[in-house]
Amino acid sequence: MKIPILYEDKDVVVINKPAGLVVHPDGHLKNKKMKTLVDWILKKYPRIKNVGEPILLDDGTKILRPGIVHRIDRDTTGCLIIAKNKDAFEFLKGQFKNRKVHKVYQAFVYGDLKDERGMIDRPIGRSSTDFRKWTATRGARGEMREAVTYFKVLGKKDDITFIEAIPKTGRTHQIRVHMSAINHPLVQDRLYATDFYLDKKQQMGFKRTALHARELEIMLPSRKLLKIVAPYPEDFEEAIKKIKKSV
Repeated sequence: MKIPILYEDKDVVVINKPAGLVVHPDGHLKNKKMKTLVDWILKKYPRIKNVGEPILLDDGTKILRPGIVHRIDRDTTGCLIIAKNKDAFEFLKGQFKNRKVHKVYQAFVYGDLKDERGMIDRPIGRSSTDFRKWTATRGARGEMREAVTYFKVLGKKDDITFIEAIPKTGRTHQIRVHMSAINHPLVQDRLYATDFYLDKKQQMGFKRTALHARELEIMLPSRKLLKIVAPYPEDFEEAIKKIKKSV
């Protein structure tokens, strides 16, 4: 498993996560033998096996999450930071908890976004109809939690809009849920986009959810302010070329 390393020191490693790689098992993986980011971490950095907070599933299974401070979805590419020791884990965890981490995502969404920039301020809760999904509309199951996303239009082509999205909160699937809630779901998002969108001929060449964690800015345990930009994967590069040709 080849994973590009964008930055590394004695406390952390930042990777450019490839598409299709699950960060860690969650009890719902159909293929139990599928390799995850945790497998790569344990092989490359065996000393950090007990760094972090494991998950205990309903059946009692203990899922290790060595060094995992935050997650990005299986199909999402880009910046992800991993703690290499317990002190670093606690320090980074505090950065995320106190919303001191600046994350910039880029995505392709369906439709022509009328506003060049804007803010989506909609609480997010669990879907009452599908355990895999979250929702920013009425009828959610359980508590609705504050969620705010800022967005900016970067380009357009054939009823597809290329955007930058900055989540000020860190809810599960936040950008996907928020863009779907304003009727601009992410291209090829098979969980939140309906067949109406997925059946369109124009998919910009994507075969996975068109979301990339482009930038990560975070204070390190060394008190160094780190800003990392993750290079685009091939599908993003090709889609951006198409956008630029239309401008």
